[in-house]
Amino acid sequence: MKKLALYAVSGTILGVVLTTQVAGPLLAQSNDAEASVYEQLDLFGDVFERVRAQYVEEVDPQELIEAAINGMLTSLDPHSSYMDAKFAAEMRENTKGEFGGIGIEVTQEDGFVKIVTPMDGTPGAEAGLQSGDFITHVNGESLLGLTMDQSIEKMKGPVGSEVTLTIVRSGTDNPFNVKIMRDTIKQTAVRTRTEGKAVILRVAGFNEQTYPNLEEGIKKAIAESNGLENINGFVIDLRNNPGGLLSQAIAVSDAFLETGEIVSTRGRNLADGQRYSATPGDLAQGKPVVVLINGGSASASEIVAGALKDQKRAVVIGTTSFGKGSVQTVMPLRGDAAMRLTTARYYTPSGRSIQGLGVSPDIVVEQPPREAEPEVDPNADVPRIQFESDLRGSLSNDSLSDEDRKKIEDDNALAEESAQLRKEDYQLAYAIDILRGLAVLEK
Repeated sequence: MKKLALYAVSGTILGVVLTTQVAGPLLAQSNDAEASVYEQLDLFGDVFERVRAQYVEEVDPQELIEAAINGMLTSLDPHSSYMDAKFAAEMRENTKGEFGGIGIEVTQEDGFVKIVTPMDGTPGAEAGLQSGDFITHVNGESLLGLTMDQSIEKMKGPVGSEVTLTIVRSGTDNPFNVKIMRDTIKQTAVRTRTEGKAVILRVAGFNEQTYPNLEEGIKKAIAESNGLENINGFVIDLRNNPGGLLSQAIAVSDAFLETGEIVSTRGRNLADGQRYSATPGDLAQGKPVVVLINGGSASASEIVAGALKDQKRAVVIGTTSFGKGSVQTVMPLRGDAAMRLTTARYYTPSGRSIQGLGVSPDIVVEQPPREAEPEVDPNADVPRIQFESDLRGSLSNDSLSDEDRKKIEDDNALAEESAQLRKEDYQLAYAIDILRGLAVLEK
């Protein structure tokens, strides 16, 4: 018994020795790291004082500090940044769906501003700006070395004033200038229309109006079609949609799902991760859904496309999306300022992150460049295709009722409309064709 007790005591002593030997260096390392942080803060204070006292021109101390804070945040990733009181107020207005500017969503790449997408119906879109364009100069002034917020500020101005952007475009040899008249941007989050028996839901962005607009648009389209039975399905057009509020992306996804996960977020601490699931109620009542995406579809629009794709609720067509798979949290700071900090990555229901990869469509459909219409002489004789009914003495069809004939005429008219749409928007026409095929299978 004494021998056993001695072993126990020896084990305890050994444990104390080991703990001391391991914890000692760890504690020392922690203290060293903390001391190093304070040394670096002292270094910052030293540099700040020297700049303020010895720089060739007098500088505003507040601007110096804000620039240092913004530099710290922008060094983390392209989406983290500092917002002064003015910019923070404008950002809050943007999420409400109305703001001033030229109407483009941008990011920063290689020191220059890159257009993610021009917003529908805005001066930027009407001027021909494209997703992927680089803006190198504003009114002849280079943007190289400026933060994204500073670059955006240079593009802003009074409504009715003109701004000149210098654009570098892939496939174009030389930079070129585009003059744009600034305007008040009133973004309609969702526009609804009907093409044949397909309801097109054009979702331009995710602000506070998105889900209410979507719900209202679907109900109106069903009523105008005299019931859901007269609709083949829904096309959710997310092309060139730069994203927006996570809550609205979840609500839009939930609008077409009865059950299942929509998206999950995981931050630095696994315990802070969240999962968002669908609630009962499908606004489309099980009708087929096709989602359209392209390289300008980013962030919240990728959440919707990823959720509906992974849950087998929609066929996704188009081209690979932008690939922004991170979540930013806006944190208020003193003086009405705020900072936008990347706090989590999001994952589609299959558990896949789309960061840097994007959502891959089920069916890849490129948008061909629009070709100039060939000149046609209106007086020239155009050969007409001969049908059986054109032949002299052909038999008449005695099995068709007036109702049958009317249906054939309506089907032919729809086919002609589809052919015309294919010239104007090939991807959308393809989506409608898919929807028509799914509706046939459903019946």
